[in-house]
Amino acid sequence: MSRFDYIIIGAGSAGCVLANRLTADGKTRVLLLEAGGKDNSILVKMPAGVGSLIKDKGAYNWGFWTEGEPHLDGRQLWWPRGKGWGGSSSINGMIYIRGHARDYDQWRQMGLSGWSYGEVLPYFKRSETLEGGGDDYHGSDGPLYVSKASTPNPIFSSFIKAGADAGYKVTSDFNGYQQEGFGPYQLTIKDGQRWSAARGYLHPVKDQRPNLVTEIEARTTKIIIENGRAVGVAYVQGKKQTAKIAYADSEVLLCAGAVQSPQILQLSGIGDPEALAKVGVPVVHALKGVGKNLQDHLDVVISWECPEAITAYSYNKGLKRLATGLNYLLRGQGPGRQNFLEAGAFLKSRPDLDRPDLQLHCVLAIMKDHGKTVIEKDGFSVHVCQLRPESRGEVALRSADPFDDPAILANYLATDEDRRALREGVKMVRALVKGAAMDAVRGEEFQPGEAIQSDADLDAWIRETSETIYHPVGTCRMGAAGDELAVVDETLCVHGLKGLRVVDASVMPTLVGGNTNGPTIMIAEKAADMILGRAPMAAVTVPVFEDASAA
Repeated sequence: MSRFDYIIIGAGSAGCVLANRLTADGKTRVLLLEAGGKDNSILVKMPAGVGSLIKDKGAYNWGFWTEGEPHLDGRQLWWPRGKGWGGSSSINGMIYIRGHARDYDQWRQMGLSGWSYGEVLPYFKRSETLEGGGDDYHGSDGPLYVSKASTPNPIFSSFIKAGADAGYKVTSDFNGYQQEGFGPYQLTIKDGQRWSAARGYLHPVKDQRPNLVTEIEARTTKIIIENGRAVGVAYVQGKKQTAKIAYADSEVLLCAGAVQSPQILQLSGIGDPEALAKVGVPVVHALKGVGKNLQDHLDVVISWECPEAITAYSYNKGLKRLATGLNYLLRGQGPGRQNFLEAGAFLKSRPDLDRPDLQLHCVLAIMKDHGKTVIEKDGFSVHVCQLRPESRGEVALRSADPFDDPAILANYLATDEDRRALREGVKMVRALVKGAAMDAVRGEEFQPGEAIQSDADLDAWIRETSETIYHPVGTCRMGAAGDELAVVDETLCVHGLKGLRVVDASVMPTLVGGNTNGPTIMIAEKAADMILGRAPMAAVTVPVFEDASAA
């Protein structure tokens, strides 16, 4: 029973998709290895539980820290990453965003055949069931349920109206014809429950298909390479860390995410020879790009007090917190059904851009340090993140010990453009929230505070407070064979090795303009066809908003 057709490392957003699609014939034997456990906590199921999951290291969160960031005053930043079935889709903010159509056309222009918007849209649709039915841009019968924002909170409606009043575009669907503008978010929530990749893809089949074997608390220590081919996986399981080996007759599929996929490759001797030598790992296959090209969305949070008791604080203060939990647990009702984040925007920090480079998230709480610092007053926040950073970082081994956290250097704000865009975003949001549409819900500015006004002061505040908004990608990026920093080709096969693919957010050559869970699921849907030797889904042509003012 230690031989399989495929071994999938990681039951996250991509791994759950592959486990489902590869075993659909009832014959193909698949082993799904997950270092964490099952996703059976009420905090995972309940959308309002996201705050606890994001801020705490534990059963569902690896809780990494970066190295000291050189352009953020040397601060080490908290990096939550999902652990257990569903991976980061079990702890994320449940926002469903695909990115801009031109993000994928850019991949195609980089020589990556098959990855244009028209070619990936069918896979987005295949993955999705949109509440109310599909259309040219959305699916109607996929495993991933996507709902529409429905909480009637005046902060959300005022935020969108403020954008319109300020002359910005308004859109009803960030994932449809027009991304740019203010509007409601779509959510991976179904009937008041988080709808992770595990809920959509893994749970319906894990007990129904004997050809799918799932192992939890199974931490991969090495991919076994023989004669230039991946033939198996070494892992340890359980509290006793029992050493085991499983063999793959067809392929090993690495789906451990943008942090741990490069880590596992490096532990297996696949990577930059100089970097491996520093930690004493013998080189099995030289591949300089492993761990390089790290990109992430850096985020700052501007917050205001609210004169009305209509935010997460009032919903959950004192005994109301217990009541919220009991109401959700017993009846599935109440504020526990909300993620408190249902409105946002995609904007340009300067008019000559061909697509938005800023994303806003409006949250019904005063947020600070990922919620680690609790602010006991009603208020709301607007997150501002820069979508297209020029800065590049790296994930490297800290040691040859597979239980050591990797060394993460995001290298945020390494360029003038990155600093300018984020600074401009803060100014735009401040001006927006001062609009008349927000008068009834806006109190005093809580952070950064009215005293922070000059560019120099804003830059200093950004360095002191900015954090990840949880979208790392790129560390095993796609690229042509002549690209010495490419790790996988356009079919996601690792360059120079047989029987090994990487399928997760790490393969993205550039960071998409938005949240990354939906795109990761799309990548896995497309990879499933590649792995099974199926022809790709037929490309489609749909109209996409073109901004005539763009350069």
